[in-house]
Amino acid sequence: MKKTTLIKSLPFFIALFCAVNIGFGQIVAWEFATKLGNEATVNATTLAPNLNPSILSRGTGIDPRGLGDSFSSDDFNTAGNTQANAILFNDYLEFQVSASTGYQVSLSTLDASFRRSSTGPDKFIWRYSTNGITFTDIGGIISYNTVAGNGTPQTQINLSAISALQNVLSGTIITFRLYGWGATAANGTFALRNTSGNDLSIGGTVTAAPACPTTVTWNGTWSGTPTASTAVIIDAPYDTGFGGAQTSFNACSLTVNSLLTVANNTYVEVQNDVSVSGEIYVDTQGAFVQRGNVGTFTLTGSGKASVQKQTPQKAKWYYYTYWSSPVVGTTIGTVFPDVDGDRRFWFNANNYLDQHTVGTTNGIPDDIDDDNNDWQYALASEVMAAGKGYAVTEARLHMPNATGSANFSGAFNTRNVTTGISYNPLNTLYSWNFIGNPYPSAIDFHAFYLANSTIVEGLAYFWSQASPPLSTNPGNQQLNFNLNDYAIYSFGLSAGTKGGGPDTPTRYIPTGQGFFIPSKATGTVTFTNDMRMANTTSNSLFFKNTEAKSKAAALANANKLWLNLTSDNGVFGQILMGYVDGATNGLDGLTYDAPKVPSEVPASLYWLIEESNNKFTIQGKAANSINEDETIQLGFKTTINVATLYTLSIAQLQGDFLTNNPVYLRDNLLNKVHDLSVSDYTFSSEVGEFNKRFEIVFTNKTLADTGFTTDANSVKITSLDNNSVSFKASNNLNISQVSILDMLGRTLYSFKGNSNEETYKLSNLNQNVFIAKITLSNGAVVTKKAVLK
Repeated sequence: MKKTTLIKSLPFFIALFCAVNIGFGQIVAWEFATKLGNEATVNATTLAPNLNPSILSRGTGIDPRGLGDSFSSDDFNTAGNTQANAILFNDYLEFQVSASTGYQVSLSTLDASFRRSSTGPDKFIWRYSTNGITFTDIGGIISYNTVAGNGTPQTQINLSAISALQNVLSGTIITFRLYGWGATAANGTFALRNTSGNDLSIGGTVTAAPACPTTVTWNGTWSGTPTASTAVIIDAPYDTGFGGAQTSFNACSLTVNSLLTVANNTYVEVQNDVSVSGEIYVDTQGAFVQRGNVGTFTLTGSGKASVQKQTPQKAKWYYYTYWSSPVVGTTIGTVFPDVDGDRRFWFNANNYLDQHTVGTTNGIPDDIDDDNNDWQYALASEVMAAGKGYAVTEARLHMPNATGSANFSGAFNTRNVTTGISYNPLNTLYSWNFIGNPYPSAIDFHAFYLANSTIVEGLAYFWSQASPPLSTNPGNQQLNFNLNDYAIYSFGLSAGTKGGGPDTPTRYIPTGQGFFIPSKATGTVTFTNDMRMANTTSNSLFFKNTEAKSKAAALANANKLWLNLTSDNGVFGQILMGYVDGATNGLDGLTYDAPKVPSEVPASLYWLIEESNNKFTIQGKAANSINEDETIQLGFKTTINVATLYTLSIAQLQGDFLTNNPVYLRDNLLNKVHDLSVSDYTFSSEVGEFNKRFEIVFTNKTLADTGFTTDANSVKITSLDNNSVSFKASNNLNISQVSILDMLGRTLYSFKGNSNEETYKLSNLNQNVFIAKITLSNGAVVTKKAVLK
């Protein structure tokens, strides 16, 4: 049956592949010379004008493989070698082609050069989709048996006969996938590779799109259906949150003669020009999106446009929010008229220099500007520049635990927005820059980073204030905020960690949100309309608060572990480890490994990487390195010198391995293993830095595992009169040693023993509660908490 099916497909297959050199030139192409082969994604090296950027990536079923001058992969499924399994297990390469606003694209040819190892896949098929969901085969199955070599050009594929790939207007994304199967070993490789010329290319033409062909009007009812191909006119009040006929919509162009309200969790998306003689009002979680780099936004006559942003509750008026303006020409004083002039700031990245701990010349950086000239007052008359970040409090009359708000009024920012980036190689750690989303919609941080990765790092820091300024916090002022209140998002892990508040950042940066980003070079970064999100969820998170979770599609199954550190006196910290493609178990740079801010905080938790002296809030590890025998180093530091109970807990788990296996915490000080998957772990500690006390493991073994039980019930502790305590072992075992620790983990007594029951006098305990660490004659160690009468 299978053979018959292949034979039946041969006539079309032959016709498709025998058409050579069809087309009007390469409009999208990749040349992999100088590439390592294991890049997670590669941008097109040839891109025709008026096309959106195209990125080559892998499906989640295969992994990067380091074959030079190529885009190479392995770990193709080896069971049930069929096209159906390749689709099921996401064993594919993928890229997209789409026209910019005002243009259309027609595709004519597809060229590629293949290379495989002897155990790599040997069957392939190209497929396309115009909606990202339903894919259609292009021709038949390609059999490719050649082994190794530099790469073999495949017969050119004719795309001009596929009507769905002709005259494709902006707003429609064409997705191509190359599926592979037939591998006989997991380490069998497949690569796109050639020694000269482009290794993958699409031929075709890009032309100006016809004007919006039809017009649809809202005058209480729709005269037709608004789409990306229709000019839309709003002649009566329209609220996208009203329901029924009034919902989110798309338009080729938009004319607003009445009131258009873009409500929370709704959107309006326009491909070309916007003209407003009435009013557009965008609510705090609404999204107004323009596409491409051609369309304009114009206010005519008495036309108005505004974006209302509301913060979550703020405990105090002097808690800051990081802002960025989504409109043209407004001033700081207009948006924040009642805020004191000394509570509005912008950040001068050119002035930021960090080589020493603040107040010293010790050569130890602390992530604080050495000469205190980085933050500058934002004058009331200052026009808020697009793409620039601003830090602003509420007015003094702000009620405790009330929400804050800001109204941005003016023509909406659209098309490309650039902002300057500063890099100072004298900075020992980061060169910080304070920028922000310049649009009245969320943007995709992944798209932003990929477009600007030569200038900035793949980390974004969001202010999530939850604690007041204190004199004990490091900084240049008498009172300073806690740097632990920054939440962090990592491009490499497609995930983030909480700061002081309950917010977990996602890949989508909402309207009006300012953020810090480390730079790697001086230059400019560019925000584009193609980074903007037109959906009902991307604009829902604004720092400070609102719980949100996001899993990038390419990393949906990656194993990730979030750990929280809390205490009974207000400590909070969160760290993240992810096993993701592109990362290694060593240092991978800021895209995957985010060092912890080195400023002194009361207590902190962090990851350790063997080849680095830094502490890490986020660490990326190789996707295939997680296993039951792994030991993960966990560091803990505290400066708290009063009795404190700390708690380690799992905040979130993701991925098959971590959700299907227990996660243990090994306490080497107490020789104890605790299942964090079942319950939190509470401990005490003396002041200091402890980089060998805690480990994360996936098997329940103590350091001195002898095979004998360490059940707490194997020793009975009885408090007697006169400050005496009796220790009695079960199972005819003797007690070899007893150590008495206080709740800070400090050893107060150490006793020897040689019998089944021992009694010791504890006359100098400052507290009645203590920890007993009992070593038995068989080598087992029992740790128990007890109370002295």
